[in-house]
Amino acid sequence: MAKVLISPSKYIQGSGEMKNIGTYAAKCGKKALVLISKGGYNRIGKMIEDSFAQSDCDLIFDYFNGECCNSEIDRLVKIVNDNNCDLTIGIGGGKIFDTAKAVGYYAKTPVFVCPTIASTDAPCSALSVIYTEEGVFEKYLFLPANPNLVLMDTDIITKSPVRLTVAGMGDALATYFEARACQRSGATSCAGGKTTEAAMALAKLCFDTLMEEGVKAKIALEAGACTPAVEKIIEANTLLSGIGFESAGLAGAHAIHNGFTVLEECHKMYHGEKVAFGTLTQLVLENVSQEELEDIILWCIEVGLPVTLKQLGAQDVTDDQLMEVAKAACSPDDTLHNMPFTVTLETVFAAIKAADAYGKYYLGE
Repeated sequence: MAKVLISPSKYIQGSGEMKNIGTYAAKCGKKALVLISKGGYNRIGKMIEDSFAQSDCDLIFDYFNGECCNSEIDRLVKIVNDNNCDLTIGIGGGKIFDTAKAVGYYAKTPVFVCPTIASTDAPCSALSVIYTEEGVFEKYLFLPANPNLVLMDTDIITKSPVRLTVAGMGDALATYFEARACQRSGATSCAGGKTTEAAMALAKLCFDTLMEEGVKAKIALEAGACTPAVEKIIEANTLLSGIGFESAGLAGAHAIHNGFTVLEECHKMYHGEKVAFGTLTQLVLENVSQEELEDIILWCIEVGLPVTLKQLGAQDVTDDQLMEVAKAACSPDDTLHNMPFTVTLETVFAAIKAADAYGKYYLGE
């Protein structure tokens, strides 16, 4: 099997870039559907409208219903077709991106992704994660192409809640460890081939950036400042993690995240927060050295990522419920089987329990 690396056609990151969205849109289409939340429109809707007013591209807005599910995708495809839109733009967070990408695929339009937060690695990928209307993971929708444009306005992202960027660090934390597992097992990546050295290098750079800049970036963001550390973390959360996970592969951490979606108690937690705990569970499964495990747990504690079931809101779950998490994580259609050894319900269950215990130990509980 060939090695494959894929990426968005263009990635733009900088101060005030959302003011240029109309100019970028006019290069790809004549009429755009802009998918955004009601709160997002209240914050930056006028900026977007002003940018389009200076371009040769028209736009219509539609508010996101809150879940990347088949019914929402079908609703928006109909709007695109009924209004003769030839460009789909998702502005906001991860589920909006994934919905916009799926809508663009089914409606056969180019896709722009414009994050207002740096909370996931979803923006750059040719992948939509589809959930049920109740928010339970359903499937991965693999797309034939990555977004035509990913635009990161650092002014907007710096003003977003700090917890969201920290959650993005949690999502990005998994990138290198899952890439490493896939390289060891020879698994096929989300890009449809074996891991390239370039993808591994980006995944490792993502990890190194998190370790070197993560705490500094969090402190700066809490002060409302966009520093070089913040810029590097935005890139790590979005571009490095996006290309790294997709072209190197997913393994245990994201599958365990998907397992936790069966627990209603965890629905209030962000994707990256659950992925961070999934990463700790994967490291337990791998039986990494105490030094490596300790380094990651202490880093998670310092930046504010969950290291226990209690911090995930699941302190009262039963062993039977955790076995259901393990069962969902071990689904034949998920990526846990990309690990370089056999994984069972029992070993995943034990790893979850142990990861929780290690987290409690390092928190001094």
